[in-house]
Amino acid sequence: MQLHLLSPRTKNKKNAPVGRGGKRGKTSGRGGKGQTARAGHKIRPEVRDLIKKLPKRRGYGKNRARTVRTNRIAVSVVNLSAIDEAYKAGETVSPATLLAKGLVRRVKGRVPIVKILGTISSGGLTKALVVDGCTLSASALSALTSAGGTYNA
Repeated sequence: MQLHLLSPRTKNKKNAPVGRGGKRGKTSGRGGKGQTARAGHKIRPEVRDLIKKLPKRRGYGKNRARTVRTNRIAVSVVNLSAIDEAYKAGETVSPATLLAKGLVRRVKGRVPIVKILGTISSGGLTKALVVDGCTLSASALSALTSAGGTYNA
C-alpha cells in the first residue's frame, strides 16, 4: 500500500460560508466594502458626526480628469557637486552624457529633462564645463560662469 492510493472513508464536508456572497447575493446584505461590511463593526457616534462634517471631495477642482496632467515628464535634478566629480575640464554636460555617466535615469524610456542645481553648502564648480540642453538654477549658473564655463540654453 502506498500513500497516493489512500482515500478517506467520509467526504470532507465544510460548512457553507455566511456573509461572503453565496445564496444571499453579492454582498449578502452587508452593503459595500470596508468597516461597515465587517463582523462586529460599530462606529462610535462622535466619530460618525465628525465624518459627516468632512467635505467629501476637497481639493479635486471642477473636473479632476481634465486638470491632472498624466503625460507630464518629470524633471530630473542633478547637483553641481556630482557633475564636478564626474566630468573633466572642457567636457560637455548634456542630458545624454549625464545618462551615459549614470547621474540620471531614463524617464518613460526617454532621455529626461534635466535641471542642474547648485547648492550653497556644496563646494561648487572647480572646472570649466560646457552645459548644453539642461536648465540651470541661478546659483548653478553663477558657479558655472565663475569657473569659466559656458551655458548654451
